[in-house]
Amino acid sequence: MKRHITIALIFCLSLISRAEQVNDFLFPKPQQLNIKKGFLNQINGNQYSLEDFTWLIEKLYDLNIDGSIKSFSSPLIINTLNLSIDTTLQHNQEYQLTIDSTSISLIGKDEAALFYGKQTLKQIISYHMTCKEPIPCLTIHDWPDFERRGYMLDISRDKVPTMETLYHMIDLLASWKINEFQLYTEHTYAYKNHEVVWQNSSPMTAEEIKMLDIYCKSRFIDLVPNQNSFGHMENWLQHDRYVDLAECPTDCKTIWGTRSLSSLNPINPGSVQLMQELYAELLPNFTSKYFNIGCDETVELGCGLSAEYCKEKGKGNVYLEYLIKLNNEVNKHGRQAQFWGDIILNHPELIPSIPKNMTAMVWGYESTYPFDENLPKFKQAGLEFYVCPGTSTWRSIIGRNHDAFINLKKAAINGKLYGAKGYLNTNWGDHGHWQPLSVCYPAMAVGSAYSWNSKANATTHLEKILNHYVFNDKTGNTAKAVLELGNAYLACKIPEGNANAFHLMLHRYKWTMKGHYQTKMLKIDPLLEAEKIIDQASQTINRSKPECADSTIVVNEIKQAIALAKHGIHLGVARLNARDFSTINIAGETKRQLKEELALIIITHEYLWTVRNREGGLASSSQKLKDLLDYYDN
Repeated sequence: MKRHITIALIFCLSLISRAEQVNDFLFPKPQQLNIKKGFLNQINGNQYSLEDFTWLIEKLYDLNIDGSIKSFSSPLIINTLNLSIDTTLQHNQEYQLTIDSTSISLIGKDEAALFYGKQTLKQIISYHMTCKEPIPCLTIHDWPDFERRGYMLDISRDKVPTMETLYHMIDLLASWKINEFQLYTEHTYAYKNHEVVWQNSSPMTAEEIKMLDIYCKSRFIDLVPNQNSFGHMENWLQHDRYVDLAECPTDCKTIWGTRSLSSLNPINPGSVQLMQELYAELLPNFTSKYFNIGCDETVELGCGLSAEYCKEKGKGNVYLEYLIKLNNEVNKHGRQAQFWGDIILNHPELIPSIPKNMTAMVWGYESTYPFDENLPKFKQAGLEFYVCPGTSTWRSIIGRNHDAFINLKKAAINGKLYGAKGYLNTNWGDHGHWQPLSVCYPAMAVGSAYSWNSKANATTHLEKILNHYVFNDKTGNTAKAVLELGNAYLACKIPEGNANAFHLMLHRYKWTMKGHYQTKMLKIDPLLEAEKIIDQASQTINRSKPECADSTIVVNEIKQAIALAKHGIHLGVARLNARDFSTINIAGETKRQLKEELALIIITHEYLWTVRNREGGLASSSQKLKDLLDYYDN
């Protein structure tokens, strides 16, 4: 009797071990996973060889699901693969995957759900092929916590990716069950009557958008147009043709200091007329019913030509009036407007007055952002809203993963709690867009996972997930290096902020270190400790052997990011050793070494940029580094 119990216990432990192995390969984590006794292709206790199973792998990868196919059945030998739609399933986008000894059944609420189930099944097969383990019998009931799960990429701060790069990103996001993609645009769409604005930026064209839209739809991703329409209009207003539309044609005092030529004047009829023209040309290229009109960070509002009107009506009311005008224009095209929620949160009493067909995009990028305080304001007003955390890779060069992962998780938990319609992970490119795509993968993955399943810990097996699905590195060193780099900033021991020490040094080289809440806390020893971590990651990447299609660029851009971050450290140490912590006062020999180091970095930066991205914007990004190079000769 005891012997039978022992055998049963061993079998159960073996089953649990295999279950953990399969689960390690599933990303995002399913809502419900139940491992059962037995394995696929195990008949009468006999396990059939891996070779006998290749038919399923080939058939699954060849199988396309479109509107005309409602089910699929392919019997071969003794196995059966069945796909079907059941609209009575409880959850939106729900699928149910069942694997027993002779069959695989995938049922989805709709075609998108079948596509998501297919991604999970591909991961299970990938586990089988990688670990050479049989596929356990199991059932998966899975559905997303958020109806809309998005990723937004900034293509207006210098970096506009090539179509090949965009296709690569879409494929990866689709495998993680993302269903919304946005390209943040200020001036990088080729509007036919406004060439002066985009002529040097290698913009997206109408034909490219149409091709991208089709590509996204084939992967059940909604390509949502995105055109900022109020603030962040610098690339328009700097030109004489548009300067009359500016809130501040000349310098104004704002909460961000002296500024000009940033925001449109909302009481100038020409501002709405410009947007009417842009919307009419842009929107027909997209099939999405949504449109992100931006309207964030309008810091010049009320500081310039609209000052008297804002004083009379209230700045919040003036903002809302213009927002409603834009919404009316969007509705004329049969679209629903999304808008960034930061400005209206300064006037919470006006939130109930926002048209109910608008969607608020509530963004916050720090680990301390109060989603729990701000989301209820939109919920109580009866508005649909998204939570919009960020990758925290911009202004970081090599990432700020610790803060990012907390921010991404809190957004998911609070978004789920308060009923957010969507979850949009944002990746910006402030001040040069120096972070390469390779260091963004961890936060892209974590955001995707939390947008599907807010309860599961998306970082538990992140290194394994990245090495397997992104880098294809059997040594495990590529993801290990990227994750080491992403937390190196913590060693600097400065307050959390929307930048790390490495980028701060390269960006704020003219300004006093004692006037900024982060730089004034910098010390030499913590900077050197961060450099040790970066050097360790550098050794790790040297031992890596990625076999992904873009393996060469992955390794090269990680090494470039390392060099740029280390230059920020070297500049920081030099300044801390100089009189008044000033770049000008750095010793001559040290300054010469810094100049030589940066000159090589700029050469590499300009070469690597064009591998993934268009040439437009490169000059602007490089110039920010060349300005520092020239400053060394001051």
